[in-house]
Amino acid sequence: MSKIKSPSDVKNIEKKDLQPLCEEIRQKIITTVASNGGHLASNLGAVELTVALHRVFSSPKDAILFDVGHQCYAHKLLTSRFDRFDTIRKENGLSGFMRPEESEHDPFVTGHSSNSISAAYGIYKAKKLLGEDGTAVAVIGDGAMTGGMAYEGLNNVGTDMAKFIVVLNDNKMSISKNVGALALSLTKLRNRPRYHRFKFAFSHLLVKIPLIGKTLNKIVYKLKESFKNAIYKSDFFSVLGYNYLGPVDGHNIEGMESIFRVALSYNRPSLVHIVTTKGKGYSFAETSPNNYHGVSPFRVEAGAENSGKLNFSAVAGNTLYDLAEKDKRICAITAAMTEGTGLDKFSKKFTSRFFDVGIAEAHAVCFGAGLAAKGMKPYFAVYSSFLQRGFDQIIHDMAIGGFNLRLLVDRAGIVGEDGESHQGLFDVSFLTSVPNMTVFSPSSYKELEYRINYTAENDGLFAIRYPRGCQKNCGDTDFTEDFTLLKGENKKAVVIYGRLFSEALIAREQVDFNIVKLNKIYPLSDKLIETLKGFEEIYVFEEAMKSGGIGEHLSALLLEKGFSGKFKINAVNNEFVPQGSTDSVLKKLNLDSTAILNEVKNG
Repeated sequence: MSKIKSPSDVKNIEKKDLQPLCEEIRQKIITTVASNGGHLASNLGAVELTVALHRVFSSPKDAILFDVGHQCYAHKLLTSRFDRFDTIRKENGLSGFMRPEESEHDPFVTGHSSNSISAAYGIYKAKKLLGEDGTAVAVIGDGAMTGGMAYEGLNNVGTDMAKFIVVLNDNKMSISKNVGALALSLTKLRNRPRYHRFKFAFSHLLVKIPLIGKTLNKIVYKLKESFKNAIYKSDFFSVLGYNYLGPVDGHNIEGMESIFRVALSYNRPSLVHIVTTKGKGYSFAETSPNNYHGVSPFRVEAGAENSGKLNFSAVAGNTLYDLAEKDKRICAITAAMTEGTGLDKFSKKFTSRFFDVGIAEAHAVCFGAGLAAKGMKPYFAVYSSFLQRGFDQIIHDMAIGGFNLRLLVDRAGIVGEDGESHQGLFDVSFLTSVPNMTVFSPSSYKELEYRINYTAENDGLFAIRYPRGCQKNCGDTDFTEDFTLLKGENKKAVVIYGRLFSEALIAREQVDFNIVKLNKIYPLSDKLIETLKGFEEIYVFEEAMKSGGIGEHLSALLLEKGFSGKFKINAVNNEFVPQGSTDSVLKKLNLDSTAILNEVKNG
């Protein structure tokens, strides 16, 4: 493995050495993820696929783009990053996703789902316009194919006579089990093993015929495709304009190489259907792939274990479960994140009121609005960074219609090692721009339970945002009003909300100051503004973007009311926040207890 300095070296490996190489790659991925945490099952399933891609295509001339990036670890190992692979997801280390600044072999930034076809097609067209050689390959999982943007890309590409290739990595899962009509369609396609074994055996025989073998193989293949298309006129991908090739065993490198070369022989788009086993090569992950999608550090010999610790996601799911037992109008919606958002218990008990819509946040919001239109009480549990994809629907389908829809915004704030694409830093800015939206940001489990119950009992457009992980010590502070004032002996006040409240309490042990804890962070009440006018110095700390954040809203309102004291906002200032442990990132952003203490003492 260490001898491979670039993808070109992969092409020169003898066939007998390919499987040992794949096993070495797997072991490297397993031991590194066990140490650092990361995405395991999806990466283990894509090892042979990645090797086959690099044996046929020539990166970076041929752009290979892995959707989301959950399956790009083997790609990183084969593209000059073996020596740095131990740093993956660590501060200042390799990203867990594709990053162009990291390598010329990463053609595009990844992190969110379903964009690979659109991005790769754009790269392909740019190559043609610039007169460059090479093609582009979009590697997309069947889970990502539940996202609507994938179909927008497929539809656009299918009208072009382009030597463009989509590789569908079909492992029968996204993060939660795949749902919908496409999953059923792919299941039917997978169930043709005898035919495909014969097809490849026959193709190999033809190729071995001296002089005319390769040409004859291409002719027979095209005749077969014409015949198949005449019979299977409803073939989904063919109707869109693609040569559908497959399904092929995603752990048979020779078979994949053959079909990739066939795809390259066409002058129109091809979709190559590869069937892989998620978690391949690590028994724990093969048996329970959904539990090994994203994992914390673990012992290889024992497997990843559930820590058993209560966290905000579990509290949200349990609270919703309890409410659903008493109120038959309570519904739960997730976008392929049942376990991640704590809804697994709900999904098993209230099957008719649980909806996993796939990786389709925009649809989830609009679907929820439809449920609300008929008097149901839908809750959409979604990660903050993924909710960004539903912003149009929040405005158009929820807010304008005035529907009583509740958003459970999980992973709000810093999420740590997943880095820029997953930090939940934008929801405050875009949610507070929506008319009639009420936003809460609990700092404790009890407060989260209270707010979910409150939104179930009241009509309105609500968002409850909470962080990843476990609560910190927040004392027994009351949280039933819009804000809570913890009085000090001076005229200095720290305005804070969410997880950072515990940091303010730690700082207050060292120096006296007032704490104004926002329980409802938006809209801001007149009573809050009148209270804040009584201070001489105000310091706002928020785990969100400064632009459009609560601090800016407060400053505008205080200015209108004639406040003339000192006012300073401490937030994320117009930057994307890279990976690192949550505590380390908060410290670097000057949002921890030490920063609060220094601001109050020296500000």
